Amino acid sequence: MKDKKKIIKVIGEFNKYHGKISKADLISINKDSFKIKFQGSFCHTCGFYDYFDDFRISLEENNLNADILNINEINEGAIVKFISKNG
Repeated sequence: MKDKKKIIKVIGEFNKYHGKISKADLISINKDSFKIKFQGSFCHTCGFYDYFDDFRISLEENNLNADILNINEINEGAIVKFISKNG
């Protein structure tokens, strides 16, 4: 995927601001999608799924349009698959 640098940049920004309660890690990337593992204590009053949407919005702010394809909840977090709309 040509946007790997943008994804890594967004992960760094996300972890800078949310890292104490939710940490993001890139776990896989292919031609048109990528998976991010989110782990942490999360602020559940803020909304567990809001973290994933915040990440998607940060992608958009870095000119990488993506949709959340699926969310697989795991112990202390989730693996979220995003699909790129950039082509």
